Amino acid sequence: MASRDVAFWKEAINDEMDSIMSNQTWELVDLPPGSKPIGCKWVFRRKYHTDGMIQTFKARLVAKGFKQREGIDYFDTYAPVARTTSIRILFALASIHNLFVHQMDVKTAFLNGDLNEEVYMEQPEGFVLLGNENKVCKLVKSLYGLKQDPKQWHEKFDHAILSDGFRHNNVDKCLYSKTCDDYMVIVCLYVDDMLILSDDMKGIIETKRFLSSTFKMKDLREVDTILGIKVKRNSEGYALNQTHYIEKVVSKFSHLKIKDANTPFDSSIKLEKNDGRSVAQLEYASAIGSLMYAAQCTRADISFAVSKLSRFISNLSVEHWKAIGRVLGYLKNTKELSLQYSKFPAIIEGYSDASWISSVGDNLSTTGWVFTLGGGAVS
Repeated sequence: MASRDVAFWKEAINDEMDSIMSNQTWELVDLPPGSKPIGCKWVFRRKYHTDGMIQTFKARLVAKGFKQREGIDYFDTYAPVARTTSIRILFALASIHNLFVHQMDVKTAFLNGDLNEEVYMEQPEGFVLLGNENKVCKLVKSLYGLKQDPKQWHEKFDHAILSDGFRHNNVDKCLYSKTCDDYMVIVCLYVDDMLILSDDMKGIIETKRFLSSTFKMKDLREVDTILGIKVKRNSEGYALNQTHYIEKVVSKFSHLKIKDANTPFDSSIKLEKNDGRSVAQLEYASAIGSLMYAAQCTRADISFAVSKLSRFISNLSVEHWKAIGRVLGYLKNTKELSLQYSKFPAIIEGYSDASWISSVGDNLSTTGWVFTLGGGAVS
């Protein structure tokens, strides 16, 4: 409230409270004897476009779910999300069959889930009702931060979309498809981000209409960015890249004095366990995590290097840091590279190979594989 962006933050806070109140998330009650309320707090975040410009100011009221007790305040917490492999396959299919790909976002998705357990929460800071200071919020619907949030939201969405004639995919439970007389439509859900694919705009419009009548939705029109991956449509099909993400990672580790490199790994260097003291172990784990996200999404070309380097998280030396610097230098040098999908070949092709125990000291063979569809890697 003391920052110069106070007007934007206030608007964001009021938007969040409007969503919560219109959703009838809680009711004010006296705390029953023997019950303990959990706390809550405000979380503020600026969301950015892929070019680094501020997109929105986001305020989120979250419950302190870490104070919940299993078997009393919550039971199951599991909820599936779409696999990145599924998302890549969908873009390959969109390129092959010339499908339209649109995107929607569920506003305050977790507020839609219904709670089965009795959970009491303190009133939020800045919104304590005068004359009712001793009362607490009895949660009727889910609130961000609760352990069971993802599960309750996925159950609600699952039930809603299946009621509209969609069917589950057998392999990925976050993919839904529906075939009508004049169109086919696929919906892919990743928590609250949604891709809608169809061979006819009518399919996309009708699906959007149904979703907007069931949940509070934000229509992002043609897909632009999904999970931090930039999507570009061109004459050949769709291209996926993580230029902005790579720039952020390189900037985060700029103190390593990163030099451009043409390959991610130098096979002449033999990396071995460090029997002495580990060098900046936590930061090394963070670097591996950052590289893994790139490798998992669009940069399969670094997956061997990341796999190799991740084996030394608990016993690394300066040599391992140099190897990390080389992977970052390679990414910096090739940050514009995209996964390009086109119309041909329209069949899945698979390649695999193994190193047949080339590793020094551990006698392990490393196997690698790649499956392509529409000319681009999908797995």
